Amino acid sequence: MPVTTHRYGDHPDQFAQLTLPDADPPAAGFPVAAVVHGGFWLAENTMDRMEALCADLASRGWAAWNVEYRRLGADSGGGYPQTPQDVAAAIDHLATLTDAPLDLARVVSIGHSAGAQLVLLDAARTDATVRVAGLVAQAPLTDVGLAHDMRRGIDILEAFMGGGPAQLPDVYAEASPVARVPLGVPQLVVQGERDEMVPPPMVADYVRAAQEAGDDVTAELRPDDGHFEHLDPATEAWAVVPAWLERFSGAER
Repeated sequence: MPVTTHRYGDHPDQFAQLTLPDADPPAAGFPVAAVVHGGFWLAENTMDRMEALCADLASRGWAAWNVEYRRLGADSGGGYPQTPQDVAAAIDHLATLTDAPLDLARVVSIGHSAGAQLVLLDAARTDATVRVAGLVAQAPLTDVGLAHDMRRGIDILEAFMGGGPAQLPDVYAEASPVARVPLGVPQLVVQGERDEMVPPPMVADYVRAAQEAGDDVTAELRPDDGHFEHLDPATEAWAVVPAWLERFSGAER
């Protein structure tokens, strides 16, 4: 599978890797999965987490766009709003890859944990050059204020957000996907009920809010899964993702 690296900005962490299938593209081009890793926005956690999923996607006929972005620490320069701006810029950058056989009408984003927060925020944009046709949120961080209230990584949250929710209530709402629904695109939300990092009730609240707002949301709640099964292409937690992506497999969009 050919893999190429592309820069979407001047910072060393503003790049993405494109993995293409070992097959002839459809007439309209390959459907694209823009893949965004999690890791609580920390510089020590990188796009390497998603490489196995990208290889699996390419084996199924998808072009995989594995996005790196500015994060917290090690002079990476991440935080809010620059980190979600990076993800948006990376997805929009697909429109410049004119030599790659990509079908930009069939771009779907896939994010895990904090990466799921980033793809959900990207889908909420009204100024996108490349508008995603759907998204997959794996163990998504959907409410940064609630995560702060539940004392889930308060120091990291405040470093990312630039302060606490009492100081920045409007910013916390803006950065919380639950406050941005409806997104207007089909969504698959996959959540392990034994997840000790992202609280399952937070995710259930998001699903309910998005559905009540009119979004097409499929929820896959897995009673025996935790936080990291999503990253292993051999697990059932991942198997539900390519099955759901079949709705985008035709080139007739």
